[in-house]
Amino acid sequence: MRLMSPTDSVFLLGESREHPMHVGGLLLFEPPPDAGPDYARMVYEDALAQTESTRLFRTHPANPVGLLGTVAWTTDKELDLDYHIRHNALPKPGRVRELLALVSRMHGSLLDRHRPLWELHVIEGLEDGRIALYTKVHHALVDGVSSMRLLQRSLSEDPDKRDCPLMWSPSGRHRRNDVSVDPVELLRSGAAILRDAAGLAPVTARIVNKALNDKDLVRPLQAPHTMFNVGIGGARRFAAQSWPIDRCRSVARSTGTKLNDVVLAMCAGALREYLLERNALPEDPLIAAVPVSLHSRRNSNDDGDGGGNAVSVLLCNLATDVADPLDRLAAINNSMNQGKDMMAGLTQLQATAVGAASIASLTLAQLPGLAEHAPASFNLFISNVPGPKEEMYYNGARLDGFYPVSIVLDGFALNITLTSRAGYLDFGLIGCRHSVPHLQRLLTHLDDSLTELEKAAS
Repeated sequence: MRLMSPTDSVFLLGESREHPMHVGGLLLFEPPPDAGPDYARMVYEDALAQTESTRLFRTHPANPVGLLGTVAWTTDKELDLDYHIRHNALPKPGRVRELLALVSRMHGSLLDRHRPLWELHVIEGLEDGRIALYTKVHHALVDGVSSMRLLQRSLSEDPDKRDCPLMWSPSGRHRRNDVSVDPVELLRSGAAILRDAAGLAPVTARIVNKALNDKDLVRPLQAPHTMFNVGIGGARRFAAQSWPIDRCRSVARSTGTKLNDVVLAMCAGALREYLLERNALPEDPLIAAVPVSLHSRRNSNDDGDGGGNAVSVLLCNLATDVADPLDRLAAINNSMNQGKDMMAGLTQLQATAVGAASIASLTLAQLPGLAEHAPASFNLFISNVPGPKEEMYYNGARLDGFYPVSIVLDGFALNITLTSRAGYLDFGLIGCRHSVPHLQRLLTHLDDSLTELEKAAS
């Protein structure tokens, strides 16, 4: 057994039937030219043949029904791949609509804590001949960046490469011994943690002072109440679409902003129109919680399995009260710059603590009956996870879509996560089926919002 980190433990403690705590990914592939009619079956059987696995994918709570199951991990010696890997077929006519409906249903079901906390689904039956892989892994094992890195390990830039390892495979890379401990490294890590913890008080004082004196910095509990900030049920609806990344880059160049600012402005415009359609747009601007990866700041004793959670959060003013798209983009750019300045110079521990404090209202909203009444620091998560920059292949099949499937919670019924892929931005929207009606309308509004930004910037 080994102890969980406090962050990982929270994702298990907070899980219930209404609140599954796994992250997923939907990957679309064009089969290679020589693929036969049983190609999906071959992909499934190839996955079953990859019996070697990293420790991460043999890990589950030590005691699934007791307190120990939320503070300690245990690791199985072998994997039951017949359980973890599934083969699915879409009903006719096999449109993307049927695929997204299937993913919506699968993403709403809990992972079995008696087994390692992951699944892989091979999906066939799309009318255009493509196949799909849907993965889900518990957020206690991986954050969004880690999950995307794990999926990318299965891919190759070489269309002729075969025998690509799937995400649980060691793939021939060097891994540290699971039981070895470097005492010098332990002492160094312990000293670093104590030093970082000692620095939290002055860091907090500096941030509080900045918040009091800088009217542009988003303050805690500033977010308005919206239709997204309500209690949720267990059913999910998933929507996905891709846009050329050069369209967003062109707007960023023309306006002197960052790519991620344009993405946030694209989302802000879509949210504004969606809420206006329902006469539900608040007077005050929506606030987005924008996760920021801290993997570059991780301590050198990371075990290399690709798991764990290393993120902080910035609060961004989405300026949904502003009608002009360029003024909205400028406000978003300013808000993100203010947040980045606040985080500058912080260690991973300090940045994590500051981010956790920024979204403390999330915890309050999980208490029974408080989802619709607790004051909110933000209205939704919007995450941009870096993906592969080149064309990627799995055993000759070209990657044609790489859509994140994230988490929603009580008080936060909508999540927007996207990743980059070889010239495209792939958006994955997940929402509570009851609380966010007609979620797919947001895809239309995202497209309209980007077009509006392009016209204004030109």
